[in-house]
Amino acid sequence: QVQLVESGGGLVQAGGSLRLSCAASGRTYSTYAMGWFRQAPGKEREFVAAINWSGTNTKYADSVKGRFTISRDNAKNTVHLQMNSLEPEDTAVYYCARGWGSRTREIDLWGQGTQVTVSS
Repeated sequence: QVQLVESGGGLVQAGGSLRLSCAASGRTYSTYAMGWFRQAPGKEREFVAAINWSGTNTKYADSVKGRFTISRDNAKNTVHLQMNSLEPEDTAVYYCARGWGSRTREIDLWGQGTQVTVSS
């Protein structure tokens, strides 16, 4: 059974950086697009970034463009989210997701989430 396991969350001051990682099990990992979503308290889960299977195409939410970078290493079955210039508004639980879609209904597999807290 394929699983996604996130790591790398934590507490950081505004302006700081964090790097999230998602480890995927399963032989077919490299054939899927992968993405990141986030959910802040009291808000709906929202799209953050996605990367295609080969890593040659990416897309980002407007709120994180220029600050976040998604990447993947198919040899290690991992996908990363480098987050720079973090803002308190970035505080949320971040979820690794399998799929290219920017809507939650387009995602067929989720990780358990990792908390990111940005203090002002």
